[in-house]
Amino acid sequence: MKNTFAEFGLPGEPGTDGFWAAAGAPASVPAGDGGWTALFLWRGSPASIDFESWSEPVPLSRWGDTDCWYAEVAMPARLRVTYWFRTDDGSAYADPFNPVGAGGDRSIAATPDAPAQPHWPAVGAADVLPLPRTRLRWTSERLGGRRTVRVHPVGGGGPVVLLLDGDDWLYLHPAMAAFDSAAAQGEMPAATLVFLPARDREAEFGCRPELWEAVRDELLPLVAGSGVPADPDRLVVAGQSLGGLSAMYAALEFPDLVSGIACQSASFWWEPGAADLPDPLGGTVGGAVAARLREERRDLSGLRAAFDVGEHETRMLPHCELVETLAERAGAAVRVSRSAAHHDRAGWRHALLRDVAWLLS
Repeated sequence: MKNTFAEFGLPGEPGTDGFWAAAGAPASVPAGDGGWTALFLWRGSPASIDFESWSEPVPLSRWGDTDCWYAEVAMPARLRVTYWFRTDDGSAYADPFNPVGAGGDRSIAATPDAPAQPHWPAVGAADVLPLPRTRLRWTSERLGGRRTVRVHPVGGGGPVVLLLDGDDWLYLHPAMAAFDSAAAQGEMPAATLVFLPARDREAEFGCRPELWEAVRDELLPLVAGSGVPADPDRLVVAGQSLGGLSAMYAALEFPDLVSGIACQSASFWWEPGAADLPDPLGGTVGGAVAARLREERRDLSGLRAAFDVGEHETRMLPHCELVETLAERAGAAVRVSRSAAHHDRAGWRHALLRDVAWLLS
């Protein structure tokens, strides 16, 4: 068999020790359509590649009778994506040849033209991320149950930045290290990060007041009494997907609480019952948020709002674009960007840092 991997920088015979010694993160070569062809390698048993929202699973092919399994995947220009290998028994594994991970069983691939993500360290699947020293046990009367909330001062502490889906930013993506790096290089003002985990995303992040009443009346006083320097009177909320929807809802319904929001790929398609439809994104453009902005003529002149969405999320774009326009018409100071991603936290990371820095500036 002819070794087709040489064009990817792997000239050795597939399956040999020398071949595996040279293997690394997915390599890409230009494709004729302006995109890329990426080579993914797996050693051992049959498997497929699963991607975070961007693509259907891709089965791997075996190279002859070797232990080399591979796939050449067509990828568009400017894409950063989370992926993992899934074996026949259903187990998920990070790419052992890729040093850039997202938790213990995920990896991150990027096309060569994807913008860099400064401040985010490469974290392998076996690495343990550092955690903030301050840990709060929050027993909420309004929400019910208990949850662990971590608090970290950046640059000595300052305005509270509430990171929704906080466990993802603790255990999958090293947000604490990234914010500290940005602050050390003068690209992030002082702030106090509050990592808020979700217990039931659909219930908590829908357009309902309970979460934000609990944040106002229970969580922020808990943070104020934690001993970590913080200014809870100036609150910035950062959320992704349903979390971005919830951040926007908080800005609309609790204007005295929220001074700034960073929304990445916010679920502005949401309206009551939409999540149960066969095509949730096929309903009213802008969903419930756009309806509120249109009908109630909100004054958002005290709000700073940063909106970002993956440039490959073609069905999300109309929903996001309408809310962005209506928020600006309502008087908010609006910043709009598009990330080299689909609906994927790996693609939102740089926007999170950049937009929070802008909100605090």
